[in-house]
Amino acid sequence: MQKRILITGAAGFLGSHLCDKFISEGYYVIAMDNLITGDLKNIEHLFKLENFEFYNHDVTKFVHIPGKLDYILHFASPASPIDYLKIPIQTLKVGSLGTHNLLGLAKEKKATILIASTSEVYGDPLVHPQSEEYYGNVNTIGPRGVYDEAKRFQESITMAYHRFHGLDTRIVRIFNTYGPRMRLNDGRVIPAFIGQALRGEDLTIFGKGLQTRSFCYITDQVEGIYKLLLSNYSLPVNIGNPDEITIRDFAEEIIKLTGTQQKIVYQDLPENDPLQRQPDISLAKKLLNWSPKVPREEGMKKTFEYFKSLSKEELFKKEHKDFSKHIIK
Repeated sequence: MQKRILITGAAGFLGSHLCDKFISEGYYVIAMDNLITGDLKNIEHLFKLENFEFYNHDVTKFVHIPGKLDYILHFASPASPIDYLKIPIQTLKVGSLGTHNLLGLAKEKKATILIASTSEVYGDPLVHPQSEEYYGNVNTIGPRGVYDEAKRFQESITMAYHRFHGLDTRIVRIFNTYGPRMRLNDGRVIPAFIGQALRGEDLTIFGKGLQTRSFCYITDQVEGIYKLLLSNYSLPVNIGNPDEITIRDFAEEIIKLTGTQQKIVYQDLPENDPLQRQPDISLAKKLLNWSPKVPREEGMKKTFEYFKSLSKEELFKKEHKDFSKHIIK
């Protein structure tokens, strides 16, 4: 019998690629998104399929899905600083109320649920690289705390449901991921740099550019998530690419890739911006036989081609999402 899976945040960058993956694996995919930060164009190619349906719904409200469910992937959450700083309360609600609703749905349906956590649970780490055993260094009341703590709470309540109710759960800690369908002006490093290069603007670096990141291409990330879901491991697992690079060196790579002549300009480092970010993926290698396959040079070429294909209107428009109806005053 065909397996049925609910994917929340399905119209987002990661969620839409997960929809593609599970469709290709023969699943019946139920996509859910309230389109605060997602975009229907990311999944519009799936609407004609018989084994795909879409619900425009906010998971912080009661979630009902008729029929059986085998799996739930909870990927509904703002993920970029621009978004979660504009809608901090909604970010906290989707991590708490939304997760609670979906855990309850998984319990009712006897479904396996995978929760999308993040490397941000490690905060500005004092341990490098970051393994799953590290508890993190997070400022709970800083600007980034609304995202970091939402994800840390997600992990806590998920493990509580696993231990108390015997729910079959998975937790993936996602490190920086990139590829086609990223939003151009969402504030993350790769679309920000490529967008500036394509518009002929100087590339903006915060601080001295010595902070590091490790970038994982979308197909590798999706494969790691897929393998984790089908495993029987309930504790958190890092999925990311350990190939670490400084932001300054990465900016130089972007200038070379795009063939532009922009300068690099420097601005003050945001509060609590992590100075190092590199996953220890020993557990994923051992448990899932997973490691990233796509080198950064190859992945960045594909990503650059995607952004080059955007219209001039898309390239030059500013982020215009209307968050007003989601803001609780």
